[in-house]
Amino acid sequence: MSEETISVDPTAPAIRVRDLHKSFGSNEVLKGIDFHVDNGEVVCVIGPSGSGKSTLLRCINRLEEPDSGQVPVEGVDIIDPETDLDAVRSRIGMVFQQFNLFPHMTVLRNLTVAQEKVRRRSKKECIEIARANLDKVGLSGRENVYPAHLSGGQQQRVAIARALSMNPDMMLFDEPTSALDPELVGDVLDVMKTLASEGMTMMVVTHEMGFAREVGNKLVFMDGGVIVEEGDPHEVLGNPQHQRTQAFLSKVL
Repeated sequence: MSEETISVDPTAPAIRVRDLHKSFGSNEVLKGIDFHVDNGEVVCVIGPSGSGKSTLLRCINRLEEPDSGQVPVEGVDIIDPETDLDAVRSRIGMVFQQFNLFPHMTVLRNLTVAQEKVRRRSKKECIEIARANLDKVGLSGRENVYPAHLSGGQQQRVAIARALSMNPDMMLFDEPTSALDPELVGDVLDVMKTLASEGMTMMVVTHEMGFAREVGNKLVFMDGGVIVEEGDPHEVLGNPQHQRTQAFLSKVL
């Protein structure tokens, strides 16, 4: 599906979430979430396990089906049944905890297959774009390696390069460093910092408080399926107003 199939509102926030609800059986995981991500903004989402952070992220590109609410992405409500879901998704890059690379494909092929099938680019163009993005994440020269021969951190950087190769308007990161050995975390965060400095719109579910403080424009603390507190990362981390935020940060800072 080409990106021309939807009409984007350039004045709208990159992502707006309105009264979003999601349950799994009798367990209400999201209880009426409202917030937005402006263009060029880095929003970090923190909170304890089970607070609904990852479900929120997955609802934004409808990997999970919300029960109710609205999620306009660049002005186009991704939850509206009339919306061309593939066209909206083509504007959203997603990076998961697990790298989700195709193990039977080389690094280069992992980066070119979706470009060919979704963006309908020529093979030559796909390879040029893939190589440029591998260079961006510090993995030039690893094009012909298979994922099993890379470290976890390298695999995650390949996953980021794969997402970037689709030329997304924004990136969603779901705890991108939580599956990595501690010494590999920094390389992935450095790539994300570079993206932020280049103006990429990003929503990051993370446990990396240093990254949230240094790179985030806004910090959202979730607990129990609601947004408890949000604001400037320095303010929220340095002087949390809500008791639940204080209790959580006392354990992780």
